[in-house]
Amino acid sequence: MEHYDPEDAPIPDEWLALDEGERIYVVEQFHRGAGVEVPNLLAHATFHVIVENQLALPNQALVRDTLQRLIGEGLSRHDAVHAIASVLAVRVHELLQPAASAAGSEAKYEANLRRLTAKRWRTGKATEE
Repeated sequence: MEHYDPEDAPIPDEWLALDEGERIYVVEQFHRGAGVEVPNLLAHATFHVIVENQLALPNQALVRDTLQRLIGEGLSRHDAVHAIASVLAVRVHELLQPAASAAGSEAKYEANLRRLTAKRWRTGKATEE
């Protein structure tokens, strides 16, 4: 896999065959080539990679369903990846807290994915109750 385009789903086996550094590199290259300016390209690319990893894994049906639902609600695939990444970022933040519970965090992540809509993401309320 030589390039990444967030509008085209990577072939799961090809994506997963790359090591994590290569995945981050191709995502960074896409954003540089597209002239996308973000505050921290490495962090941005890393969240893209985590979401794409989830989409490529067979046991992540909820993430794939969420992506398809968001696209059906009018988001581009790229924006749908961002919307899922915004929910993921909240989960990562929670896991970094001293009293974090991985089990509780996973359940909350799944609940937030189920509640996520294009409208909520566009208004910055992706994970609000």
